[in-house]
Amino acid sequence: MNSETNLDIKAYMQKLGSNARAASRKMANADASQKSAALIEMASAIRANAKNIVAQNSKDMKAGAASDLSDALLDRLELTDARIEAMANGLQQIAELPDPIGELTDMKYRPSGLQIGKMRVPLGVIGIIYESRPNVTADAAAICLKAGNAAILRGGSEALHSNQAIAACIGAGLASAGLPANAVQVVDTTDRQAVVELIQMRDCVDVVVPRGGKGLVERISNDARVPVIKHLEGLCHVYIDDHADHDKAIAVAFNSKTYRYGICGAMETLLVAQSLADSVLPVLSEKLVSEGVELRGCEQTCKLVSQAIPATEEDWVTEHLAPVLSVRIVSGIDEAIEHIERYGSHHTDAIVTENLSNSRRFTREVDSSSVMVNAATCFADGFEYGLGAEIGISTDRLHVRGPVGVEGLTTQKFVVIGNGTTR
Repeated sequence: MNSETNLDIKAYMQKLGSNARAASRKMANADASQKSAALIEMASAIRANAKNIVAQNSKDMKAGAASDLSDALLDRLELTDARIEAMANGLQQIAELPDPIGELTDMKYRPSGLQIGKMRVPLGVIGIIYESRPNVTADAAAICLKAGNAAILRGGSEALHSNQAIAACIGAGLASAGLPANAVQVVDTTDRQAVVELIQMRDCVDVVVPRGGKGLVERISNDARVPVIKHLEGLCHVYIDDHADHDKAIAVAFNSKTYRYGICGAMETLLVAQSLADSVLPVLSEKLVSEGVELRGCEQTCKLVSQAIPATEEDWVTEHLAPVLSVRIVSGIDEAIEHIERYGSHHTDAIVTENLSNSRRFTREVDSSSVMVNAATCFADGFEYGLGAEIGISTDRLHVRGPVGVEGLTTQKFVVIGNGTTR
């Protein structure tokens, strides 16, 4: 890339940033009804333009297949009629959520006579960098808008046509509600220099959210000069406890793996208590293998399940995002928790048990952004949590953790009320 092109990209991104900063001031004061109206109009536009979105997505799918994108990435890239309808439903659900902006909480009187509390306010300008999933364009725009922020969205080159088609629907919704057109801007260049500029514009961007593979998140986190909300890999576990119900265990584990292989909430490692291995593993393995799942097991698993191949140390730390499952038989809950702590990514982990003490211990001691009891890990999703949608699942501890919805893109400021009070 020549220096002149670099200068062009820098100027282009600075313009986007300046536009977003100006729009963010207007968005912070937008009426709740105005924001909801924009979201509803976006949903209507997406439904009305579903055929065009599918047509544009097919261009990306063909290009992706030609460039040998993995099956997991192609699955994330594809927009079916059902997924387009889910996008529209997500926008409507976000529109119906309570508006958090301006909410006053914890108002208390102090001995000084002052009344002190907190008000929820937008973060400002959010830069979102994502790969493959074009539905993120709609989800991210909606969440940022509902939280009173402006957004700069940079999707992957593999979803360029899909993202542009969805962006047109977003623009239509903003216009119909009288909101600034620059409240949501989709970067229209696939040049990687645009990302370099975006994550260093401290004067224009308040926080960056990278949503994609481990390599993307690590690269952004290492190079960014603005705060980053990280979404790391989903190395999710299901532990079948000594006290698990046999049928529940099979149903939860099977669904956790096979619902969709390419999502970050898919189970990658199955842990089974020694006492139940003989009764659960053969039945569950048969179901998984018939579904096309390759099993990679510990020594005990391989003895018990003829279809399993020996697992390597690498298998315990790999997010396969494919029909591949690592399986380990453990002595009990102590060894299960120890395995999750050693190999997990602090994303989503589940226990199947009828023992209240074990379920409480698992939820307390497993340090993940979502911990589940008798439920499939694939429920780790903003829509399923009632957030309307998400811009990612944060494995950070600051400033938000788990599915990042509307409230996750806000902060609080102190409000102090006196009556001519002096100190």
